Amino acid sequence: MTTHPQISDDGCIVTVHIPITFTKRGGRKLILAPDGAELAPSRPRVDNTLIRAIARAHRWKRMLESGKYTSLAELAEAEKTGKSYLSRVLRLNLLAPEIIEAILDGRQVSGLQLKTLLKPFPIEWRGQLKKFGI
Repeated sequence: MTTHPQISDDGCIVTVHIPITFTKRGGRKLILAPDGAELAPSRPRVDNTLIRAIARAHRWKRMLESGKYTSLAELAEAEKTGKSYLSRVLRLNLLAPEIIEAILDGRQVSGLQLKTLLKPFPIEWRGQLKKFGI
């Protein structure tokens, strides 16, 4: 999409239209170009939503392994969450160490969001690295 600058009749004002999108990722506001890339990416962006989900996955795994809860249904009821959501979050325990490190350091690809990680992904670490662009 190409837009041409508009010049006022007196030649003093030039108006340029740039298509951008405003969005939130990890609780932070971002400006995205039409292709979805971040405009003016600054320092590494730590996504607290992803970090909290990974921490929650590890905590829930420990609770199940310790025997405190004997089933996903029991844990889901205790945590006041759905069994389906709990199962999807628990799957984050299978993420490759390189992906976890990238998320903790804020080096994950800009499009990687929790909703992406909660969808099915390869169990093999090499397949995960390829899928998530790490």
